[in-house]
Amino acid sequence: MEQTGAEAIRGTGKQPSSLRTEGMKRKERGVLQEWAVAIKRDKWLYVLAAPGLLFFLIFKYFPIWGLALAFKDYSPWSGFWASDWVGFKYFQEFFSNPDFWMLFRNTMGISFMNIIFFFPMPIVLALLLNEVRGMLFKRFVQTVVYLPHFLSWVVIVGICYLLFSQGTGVVNQLITESGGKSIPFLTDPSSFWLMLTAQSIWKEAGWGTIIFLAALTGINQELYEAAQIDGANRWKQMLNVTLPGIRSTIIVLFILRLGQVMEVGFEQIYLMASAPVSHVADVFDTYVYRVGILNGRFGYATVVGVFKSVVGLILVVGGNRLAKRFGEEGLY
Repeated sequence: MEQTGAEAIRGTGKQPSSLRTEGMKRKERGVLQEWAVAIKRDKWLYVLAAPGLLFFLIFKYFPIWGLALAFKDYSPWSGFWASDWVGFKYFQEFFSNPDFWMLFRNTMGISFMNIIFFFPMPIVLALLLNEVRGMLFKRFVQTVVYLPHFLSWVVIVGICYLLFSQGTGVVNQLITESGGKSIPFLTDPSSFWLMLTAQSIWKEAGWGTIIFLAALTGINQELYEAAQIDGANRWKQMLNVTLPGIRSTIIVLFILRLGQVMEVGFEQIYLMASAPVSHVADVFDTYVYRVGILNGRFGYATVVGVFKSVVGLILVVGGNRLAKRFGEEGLY
């Protein structure tokens, strides 16, 4: 006679819970064995990825414990663990600070200027380079537009001062010699954000084309041949084949860019800031340097970092959900 499941379990002398535990252990051993086989098979890929993983672990994940400083009255003399807990005291002080809305306005204004004007420029530049047929000329242009990326912001800002200073700038000298009046390019609050955006475009737009050019190479060339048969010119091919082919790349990079909305660059703004434009140049990054580093208020400065991270996280999650709602893959 065949035994039922309950009789078979009683025949083994083991309880059902112990059998389930053994089954789970067996399953875990199977998963661990699969991981071991995968690691052994792709060991050189893991070795290649090790420096990048170590970078993120050391500089991105391990420092997360430092967020606890936002809830402590941190003193270097007392140390991290001995410093007193203050709860949400610094959060209340930060959000009730009269400068908060000015900092928020400046940071968001500069960031949205970058999104509107800077973010599309690498896409446009990649599309233009993709239309160039002469390889020698194409490589020359790529080299020229890549070079500013390797210059520091000190050099970039120095060049801008040489060109646009009101007294000795080359541009203003040409204007005055032509009978015009010098223009305060660097001290005009109404054009300060635009100047920062123009600098970012000049420095980083060429470097940003690398990802989009790589995405363009993945487009099936048969789609272009089919479009040509249908009578599509180069413009229509770009609209109906090229842009849809890199749309997913554009969306992923846009979502990542949303996560950096509160990061507008300390070095560039610190070097460009001056007294006439201080009310439009002061952002969260410069505020952290002034209050956190110079005044030694490390706990208070950490609150600003936490706020920036939370805003970036909300925008990334929201942008990803919105992309999926419109049928795109999104970031995750």
